Amino acid sequence: MEKGDPVHKKLDKNIEKMKGIFKNCDDIVYRQFKVGINQEFSLAIIYVDGLVNSDAISDFALKPLLENARKVEPTPLTIRDNLYSLITEGNISISEIKEAETINEVVDAVLVGETALLIDGYEKVAILSTRGWEKRGIDEPETETVIRGPRDGFTETLRTNTVLIRRRIKDPRLKVKMVEIGERSKTDVAVLYIEDIVNEKLLSEVKERLERIKIDAIIESSVLEELIEDNCISPFPQMENTERPDSVAASLLEGRVALIVDNTPFVLVLPATLGTFMQSSEDYYTRWAIASVARIIRYIAGFVVVLAPASYIATTAFNPELLPTGLAFYVASTRINVPFPAVIEAFAMELTIEFLREAGTRISGPIGTTIGIVGGLVIGQAAVEAGIVSPLMIIVVAVTTVASFTLPSYEFAAGLRFYRFFIMILAAILGLYGVMLGLIVMGTHLVKLNSFGIPFTSPFSGLGFKTGDLKDVLVRVPVSKSKHRPDFTFPKDKKRIK
Repeated sequence: MEKGDPVHKKLDKNIEKMKGIFKNCDDIVYRQFKVGINQEFSLAIIYVDGLVNSDAISDFALKPLLENARKVEPTPLTIRDNLYSLITEGNISISEIKEAETINEVVDAVLVGETALLIDGYEKVAILSTRGWEKRGIDEPETETVIRGPRDGFTETLRTNTVLIRRRIKDPRLKVKMVEIGERSKTDVAVLYIEDIVNEKLLSEVKERLERIKIDAIIESSVLEELIEDNCISPFPQMENTERPDSVAASLLEGRVALIVDNTPFVLVLPATLGTFMQSSEDYYTRWAIASVARIIRYIAGFVVVLAPASYIATTAFNPELLPTGLAFYVASTRINVPFPAVIEAFAMELTIEFLREAGTRISGPIGTTIGIVGGLVIGQAAVEAGIVSPLMIIVVAVTTVASFTLPSYEFAAGLRFYRFFIMILAAILGLYGVMLGLIVMGTHLVKLNSFGIPFTSPFSGLGFKTGDLKDVLVRVPVSKSKHRPDFTFPKDKKRIK
């Protein structure tokens, strides 16, 4: 099929072309029929079985044509010359009808659930909006549960997801720009932004990166994320992904951009910073003082995730004099029967926890939860009784694991876990000097990291101290005191409470 292959006047030739393109595709339905008193007009519809609403085709397309159109007197000078307009404007009661003039356009429309209506003698095809595939209902997100807040979550259907945003922001300045990505998948991607808030430079950068993508298929939003992020090698994400419509709506109101990818419930929000990854939707549904304490706990948990195992290795193997005398004697006594050095002990337990984490993730339902809890208790107790690890090591690993679950973003927590192993290796070689070196390396990487031109460490960089964004990052101030939008997105309209 050549690009831009035009629709032929003869119906049979068009059907022959379509059958050649969809060769061995048994789910493609071809229905030919005739209208007019003497059945002198030939028509055909083409659609994919399962992607369309069959009732809509039968009741609002075929029924009017087969019943009403046959009653029309055949007058060649008026009817035949205007048959296309008479059918699309006077007989079919489907709400949306488009027009296609090339075979490529017809094929693309059929593959996304539309119905092609071909009329003999016309070099254009009517595309009827009849999408109606099976879809999952709106449920509560399993990965981002809250005690107080909305319970609806995104689904795999793009149009359902855009409606969930529209329900929250009833503003005509909320724009939904559709982009098609993927030479074979032709995946629909919706770019959402609020026109009078979003920074034009940020918006143009997003559109430019999307236009540069040349790939066969976009199966999930994570594929799109890797293709447009600033540094795909970094273990830290540079875009947020969420299943919560309220979180996306709040981000749009801050001047950020959202990307909704068809066939996935995870929506991308950009730009993202260290501060946004440490925030949770529930922070804004509870009392500000309680939310502030919760945020401080998360930052402490982040340091625990990165430093706890490495600090254990460094203090027990290199710098035990830093511990209080009583604790130093206790640590030494618990490790008398342990045959391995501290680094082997730590790596063995950390890898065991990762095994349990992966097993619990892959096995859904109560069995996965049971594996995580029972596996941790049984293996930890058995390892201590066998003298393979010390009791203090079990405590360190358990606290580290629990701390990683306090972070709102799973992707960001995974990046910290990755760096944890790196710092553990440095601690085994250089002791506390290695821990400090690892922190410097991680800090340098985070400072150099950008998200669509925005420093990842915002607002902890100088920008935050100048604009006051830190008051809604380290803590959560009352809504009445949060009069301005975050400045790291450089919004046009900076005031949200006037």
